[in-house]
Amino acid sequence: MSIDADRRHFLTFLAGSPLLAAAGLDRSLLSRLLSAEARPQRGRDDHALHVVQDIRSAGEALDVFDFEPVARANMPVAHWGYLATGTDDDATIQANRQGFDRWAMRPRRLIDVSRLDTSVTWFGTRYPTPIVINPVGSQKAFHPLGELAVARAAKAKDHLMVLSTVATTSIEDAIDARGGPVWFQLYHQSDWAITRQMVKRMEKAGAPAIVFTVDLLGGSNRETMIREARKDTRTCTKCHLGGAPLPGVSGRVDDRDNRRKPNLVGYPKVTPIPEVGTPTWEFIDRLKQTTSMKVLVKGIVTSDDAELAVQHGVDGLFVSNHGGRAENSRRATITALPEVIRGTQGRIPVICDGGFRRGTDVFKAMALGATSIGIGRPYIWGLGAFGQEGVEAVLGLLRKEFEVAMKQSGTTSLAAITAKHITPA
Repeated sequence: MSIDADRRHFLTFLAGSPLLAAAGLDRSLLSRLLSAEARPQRGRDDHALHVVQDIRSAGEALDVFDFEPVARANMPVAHWGYLATGTDDDATIQANRQGFDRWAMRPRRLIDVSRLDTSVTWFGTRYPTPIVINPVGSQKAFHPLGELAVARAAKAKDHLMVLSTVATTSIEDAIDARGGPVWFQLYHQSDWAITRQMVKRMEKAGAPAIVFTVDLLGGSNRETMIREARKDTRTCTKCHLGGAPLPGVSGRVDDRDNRRKPNLVGYPKVTPIPEVGTPTWEFIDRLKQTTSMKVLVKGIVTSDDAELAVQHGVDGLFVSNHGGRAENSRRATITALPEVIRGTQGRIPVICDGGFRRGTDVFKAMALGATSIGIGRPYIWGLGAFGQEGVEAVLGLLRKEFEVAMKQSGTTSLAAITAKHITPA
């Protein structure tokens, strides 16, 4: 617990003590102390105290955190709750951030770093950066243009983008706005016939890869989302069944309200093929047999599952705990990354996501063997704060910080970043 938190708990204890009046202490003074902040704090998903700059334009931001309070002020409280939530007590969000503190940098000197190559190639397409725009659902809950603004930012900065099943923009429109390949993140449906139609649609639209997410198959207890939604008194029947302002609760083509989920609607009636139980590795085999797209699995955090993924012909993995929204393992994805790399034995590429906020975070993951890294909340902060311009600014800041980390470490390409450039802290 931080010193500020200790102080707050102590003052709260004093304020409730019957000895306060007897001691002649001013209760109003304690109230003022309780309401005061020693200095501005980051949002709940960053463990470190930090002064946040009061920005009025995307160009004023010094780091990605500067966008967070602006985005929060712009959003309805229920929408913010959906973005900020983890599972249970949100401890795994904190663990993801704290995991980076387990590693320290080992800077190198007197190496010519005047020219850098930060490019990475995914399935034949070259990108100038390993920073991937990860899938986040319901983006029009954060900005009227939602995924369209993000896709245009991805085009402007030339980033790989992954679109969510529960996006508020169709795969066709996202690819058009991106002006190039967009991967599709897949949530399976309770009817395989519908899932198969979705997969075929994504393939026809031009998606080169499908990313099957497996870390929510056991459910998720999102307390923060529910608590924040209870504060929202709006009636939102235009977007939500029953009017409750709860974005992100859909994901099935059956009895749910999918008016704002274009990737989940528009499929012809076919003979149902109900799933029996939740997906197993047999589901991966079916996906591979159904499509010519590359098939990646998102949500792998152990060497055991990494080995199985390779055995089942998976084309790539995401080391991910859904940004702390899946299981409450309290285990950082950066901690799981080396284990997953060992499980793959370098046979397939690996993307790591979860808590990336700094260029040094990106560097550490690359040093531990990641092919790329994924970001979620930071670019949504940019989107919620300033739309496309905010997203572009977030991407630019992370790339700038990453390049500084590379130069300070004497590395001029991604291949040059190895485990010798970091050390246990």
